[in-house]
Amino acid sequence: MSGHSKWSKVKRFKGAIDAKRGKIFSKLSKEITIAAKAGGGDPNGNPRLRSAIQAARAQSMPNDNVERAIKRGTGEGNDAQHFDEIVYEGYGPGGVAVIVEAVTDNKNRTAAEIRSIFSKNNGNLASTGSVSYMFHKKGQITVPRSSIEEDRLLEVALEAGAEELTTEEDEYVIITSHDQLYAVVDALRNAGVTTDGQKFTFIPDTTVPVADETVARQVLRLCDALEDDDDVQNVYSNLEIPDELLARLPA
Repeated sequence: MSGHSKWSKVKRFKGAIDAKRGKIFSKLSKEITIAAKAGGGDPNGNPRLRSAIQAARAQSMPNDNVERAIKRGTGEGNDAQHFDEIVYEGYGPGGVAVIVEAVTDNKNRTAAEIRSIFSKNNGNLASTGSVSYMFHKKGQITVPRSSIEEDRLLEVALEAGAEELTTEEDEYVIITSHDQLYAVVDALRNAGVTTDGQKFTFIPDTTVPVADETVARQVLRLCDALEDDDDVQNVYSNLEIPDELLARLPA
């Protein structure tokens, strides 16, 4: 978990989440569409869709946008649109493993763009399975630290079926098995726990420490470039940067 935690810190430190609102809406909209396509347009019977809508509302995404995204997924009216989910695997500088989740309406275009981003940033796109075996897909739930005491949350989370709880600067991070994410979310809410986000994530079994500042910058540039691509939803890595080096890198 230490590597996963470090990568979270890196992303927060660099402000990678602070993307343009339009780009955020685009990613949220695609997740809603894919969720509706996979499990239907009723959020009450589709936990993934319910989670995607909650994430959209947390970003103040207009209801009209949400409804259009659902209709694209269910194939209703003029908004019907076909998207595919694709996972790319590759290596960055220093042998750092990278997983990229994308949603696209044109597989050839997206594959070419991802390959180009890796090449331009001292990395290379790899074959399916060459990186993913180093990671496990898990569920991740975040809870504001101000909302509950750690001991109480640990008790509730474990009873709900969670695997692990870690404490970060302003939030708790709960890890669940891949197939228990939404069940644990519902159990936490039924117990009165306030959650502020849930998602699937890839957690590395082992991390790759990068102590060289030049290499660290190259890896971060690669991940930033991937996240900036319109078709990319999420980027995961087994990068680990020592705290003292992280403090020297530009925000």
